[in-house]
Amino acid sequence: MSTLKLKDGTEIYYKDWGTGKPLFFHHGWPLSSDDWDAQMSFFLQQGYRVIAHDRRGHGRSSQTATGNDMDTYAADVAELTKALDLKDAVHIGHSTGGGEVIRYVAKHGKGRVAKAVLISAVTPIMVQSPANPDGVPMAIFDEIRKGTGYNRSQYFQDFTIPFYGYNREGAKVSQGVRDNWWRQGMMGAVKAHYDCIKAFSETDFTQDLQSVDIPVLVMHGEDDQIVPFHITAQKAIKLLKKGKLISYPGFPHGMPTTEEETINKDLLAFIQS
Repeated sequence: MSTLKLKDGTEIYYKDWGTGKPLFFHHGWPLSSDDWDAQMSFFLQQGYRVIAHDRRGHGRSSQTATGNDMDTYAADVAELTKALDLKDAVHIGHSTGGGEVIRYVAKHGKGRVAKAVLISAVTPIMVQSPANPDGVPMAIFDEIRKGTGYNRSQYFQDFTIPFYGYNREGAKVSQGVRDNWWRQGMMGAVKAHYDCIKAFSETDFTQDLQSVDIPVLVMHGEDDQIVPFHITAQKAIKLLKKGKLISYPGFPHGMPTTEEETINKDLLAFIQS
C-alpha cells in the first residue's frame, strides 16, 4: 500500500496511477478513494495521472481521534500534494470532498492547482441558521449523528437508498453499489465519521469560493436528496469568479456512480477546455 506519514504521525493511504496531467480526486463522507473507481479507470485510460486518497479516519488511513475538521483535511491534502510534487493539477471533489477541494485550493493551492471541480458539493454551507434560513435544519444532522454514532451498520445500509435515488419511481437498484458504499463506510472509524458530520454541515466555505481565481466547474443533480441543489450549487456558482454550473435534472447525490458516462464526459470536456 502507498501511504504517507504526515507531520502529526497520521498515515494517509493514497492511489497514484499513470503519468501525464494530474487529476486529484477527493471522496465524500463516509467513503474512501474507492468511490472514484469509475472516474479513476476512465481518466487513466485517457492518459491522465490519477490520484485519490482516503481522508484521515476514512478507508485505509489512520483512524484518528483528532483533526477531523475541514482545515485539517485541507492541510493533509497539502502535505500529500507537496510530497507527490503535484503541479498544474485538477482537483475534483464529491460532496464533503468538494468542501475539502475549495478549502485546499483557497488556503494551500496557489501555484499548484489549474482547475477545480465541485460535484454534489456541500458548498457554501448546509446547515440552517439566521444567515442561511433555507438551509438544512440542525435536527437532520443530529439524526445523522445518532445513526452514525450508535447504529452505524444498519444506518449506513439505509443511507444508500436516498444517496443513489433508489427510492424514486423507476429507479434500477444495484445491490452491488449499495454493498460497496456500506463496505467503504464500515472501513472507517466511527469517531472520524461522527466528527465529519459537523465538518461537512457547519463549515462555511463562502470566503473560500470568493477567493479562488482559477476556473471551477460546479456539477450537481437537481434531485439530490442528501445535499439539496438549491441551497448549495445554486448559491456557490454566484460566489465564484470563474465558475461554470452544470445541473442535471433527476440525477441523485451519488451521480458519479449511477451516471458515470455523463459525468465523465462533462468532466473530460472541462479538463480539456
